[in-house]
Amino acid sequence: MSNIPETGRTPRVQIRLIIIQVLVFSLLLTLGGRLWYLQIRNGDEYTAEAASNHVQQVVQPAVRGSILDSRGVPIADNQTRLVVSASRTELMKMKDDGDAVLTRLAEVLDMAPKDVHDKVRLCDSKTPQPCWNGSPYQPIPVTDEANTQQALQIRERAEDFPGITAEPTAVRRYAAPGKAGTSQVLGYLSPVTDVEIEKAQDSDSPYLRSDQVGRSGLERTYDKELRGKAGVTRYEVDNLGRVIGEADSDKAQPGANVVTSIDARVQGVAEYELNEAMKAARKENDRNTNENYKADAGAVVVMESKTGRVVSMASQPTYDPNSWVGGISGKDYAKLTGKGSNYPLLNRAIQGQAAPGSIFKVISSAAAVNAGYDFHGNYPCPASYSIGNQVFKNFESKGYGSIDLGRALEVSCDTVFYGIAHKEWQKDGGTKPSKNTGDWFYKTARQFGLGKETGVDLPNEVPGRVPDRQWKQSFWEANKDSWCKQGKKNGDYVEQIAFENCLEGNKMRAGDSVNYSIGQGDTLVTPIQMAKIYSAISNGGTMYEPSIGKAVISADGKRTDEIKPKAQGRLPMNASTQASINDALAGVASRGSAAWRFQGWPQKKIPMHAKTGTAEVYGKQTTSWFASYTEDYTIIMTISQGGTGSGASGPAVRKIYEAMYGLTPDGKQDIKKALLPKPQQALPKIETDGSIDAPKIKPYVPEKPEIPVDGEQIAIGGRD
Repeated sequence: MSNIPETGRTPRVQIRLIIIQVLVFSLLLTLGGRLWYLQIRNGDEYTAEAASNHVQQVVQPAVRGSILDSRGVPIADNQTRLVVSASRTELMKMKDDGDAVLTRLAEVLDMAPKDVHDKVRLCDSKTPQPCWNGSPYQPIPVTDEANTQQALQIRERAEDFPGITAEPTAVRRYAAPGKAGTSQVLGYLSPVTDVEIEKAQDSDSPYLRSDQVGRSGLERTYDKELRGKAGVTRYEVDNLGRVIGEADSDKAQPGANVVTSIDARVQGVAEYELNEAMKAARKENDRNTNENYKADAGAVVVMESKTGRVVSMASQPTYDPNSWVGGISGKDYAKLTGKGSNYPLLNRAIQGQAAPGSIFKVISSAAAVNAGYDFHGNYPCPASYSIGNQVFKNFESKGYGSIDLGRALEVSCDTVFYGIAHKEWQKDGGTKPSKNTGDWFYKTARQFGLGKETGVDLPNEVPGRVPDRQWKQSFWEANKDSWCKQGKKNGDYVEQIAFENCLEGNKMRAGDSVNYSIGQGDTLVTPIQMAKIYSAISNGGTMYEPSIGKAVISADGKRTDEIKPKAQGRLPMNASTQASINDALAGVASRGSAAWRFQGWPQKKIPMHAKTGTAEVYGKQTTSWFASYTEDYTIIMTISQGGTGSGASGPAVRKIYEAMYGLTPDGKQDIKKALLPKPQQALPKIETDGSIDAPKIKPYVPEKPEIPVDGEQIAIGGRD
């Protein structure tokens, strides 16, 4: 037993009790302060947040606006399909999370159970597609290809399919009226991404997770106008996610309709004739390689000469944009993007770059006049032109004696332009340029708008290339090390070129200048750029920004916002030069390099102007170019590895004109058969209920038989 007195313990116990009391009081004070902060200081804020946790939104997607041709024919619209959807909220109430229901649904839809389950699972960083990245409270589409029988089974056996609906829903459709696909112009849709949602949060047109977004073509350019505004219904839910009531809702607002300058009838003709021209070229022998032409890609642009509006734009190879509707399969995506696909998603009218060949000579003619040469002066046109030990031949090694620039355009004489370009190169100092070089050929090309985008209202246009001295220097700096490593003085052709480029690839050599003057060498243009230039020559010199969108009309037809043509300036030539070039291009069609393709054409009634082009590309067959215009329209066609301009592209261009003007092969006109003898002026009318009284379109059927040329068929490759 301890001998410590009882009174000795009391002070220590009291101290402990006091400490405990202080701690308890401090905790109570802290808790009280926190409660005051939460309930009084920030009470309203947290009350609102708590309430919002019990309100969930269900989105009703807006009906996307249609894309119409110039007469109101839908080229992209919506069709009603039977869409089967699953309510995740209802499925999660079941003991097996809806597994049995989804399995029964898969059997009815002839789908694999796994595919159905995957479609209704929610997306996260670890879940691969397919999955649902929208609101879990929104019905999740399982398929938009259900047939009537399947939909009836689901609705009649509702007790077996709780949470499953089968309802008509608007789904995007690319109608291809008259077999006019217009694929690369229209583009396609795909689901919005998280990055896009984040970027658009503070804009006046935010994205919802259920939105489909335009990825290319007009669908992308006019996405904001076409998309409309989704409707939102707000539901009150408990802490288990069960709906206990409906709050308020905002009705969906349908998207506006975009009227284009495209004429679906002309588009069908252009697509057909381009494809036929490529097929015909593949049957012809290339005498340079002793193989048939590959004709692996091509493009055609039909433009209103006085406005810059695009009436037709076709590109080959092409694709069906409907393959993207509802999500593209991996197999189809590989077909469109794989190495062996030749990339049909490319719009070669605005993204296909190639040397222009002789259709570039209108620019060289203007450059020569700007440099001080008389358009009507006499210039030698020998069969070849020599610079040192290099010989630059005329096409087919023909000579025409002493001629002016107009005749040089008519017969496509290369050596006339070689001589002028060589003299200008010498005046500028050759490989040791003076401080104030004229560089007329390069400056004039840029004044024509080459080397930059035209501004056409389609995404991802490419600028082409004007290989002037600045470009030569930059290109040399970027590639010098590679050239020096690869080059050999006495190696094969490629190694010798690399060796020369290593030493002086930054210098403008005489050969560079003379090749450039006829649209060869490092020059790159696109069909839309050349259409802009030739339409400006046609209309007297005004360059217009190419455009496809013509107007945006509200879904009820009450509001119309027209898209007016935009002038971008004047061609760098005076009226006299423009008139002289115009006359020469008429001569190309009537007595020059394209005359054999336009025999029987009613030149007095519908004056035709043309320029042929055949561009040589190292390691490939020649590129066919054909540029042309009438008073109303400009048509440019090109075929990669297709042969000569007049041989491969010329006949197809003529047939497009014949269809537009209602001409027979022998030159007689039937205005009743003319598709578009004059550009479409009036806009289509859209009724208040959204309906459009659009004309029906029949597939294009070409006139036959083809007219002979001097009693015989001249083979492709015979002329420039």
